[in-house]
Amino acid sequence: QVQLVESGGGLVQAGGSLRLSCAASGRIVEIYTVGWFRQSPGKDREFVANIRWRDGSPFYGVSVQGRSTLSRDNAKNTVYLQMNSLKPEDTAVYYCATASRDFSGNFPERYYEYWGQGTQVTVSS
Repeated sequence: QVQLVESGGGLVQAGGSLRLSCAASGRIVEIYTVGWFRQSPGKDREFVANIRWRDGSPFYGVSVQGRSTLSRDNAKNTVYLQMNSLKPEDTAVYYCATASRDFSGNFPERYYEYWGQGTQVTVSS
């Protein structure tokens, strides 16, 4: 199994920045792709971005493209999502998830096996 812990969420003003972290433990060898999703109250969970664990190549969803940067530190088994120019509509619980398959792109939630508990991001106007 893989355990995931997100951190870095918080309250920020519009235009500000946050860096979310996703720390993995357990069977790291099973991780090929790490994805970020978010869910706002009353809405379905939405794809944000993902990164291929081996080579670090990122893919960004349209909602954050141009405003976010994914990176990973394999030594720390951690993926980072840097989000800039935050907007009130970015307010959501952000989840990271891992997949045992190697892919890049907006793939559905069912492609991911393990999920973290989420971290709240609130952007005030």
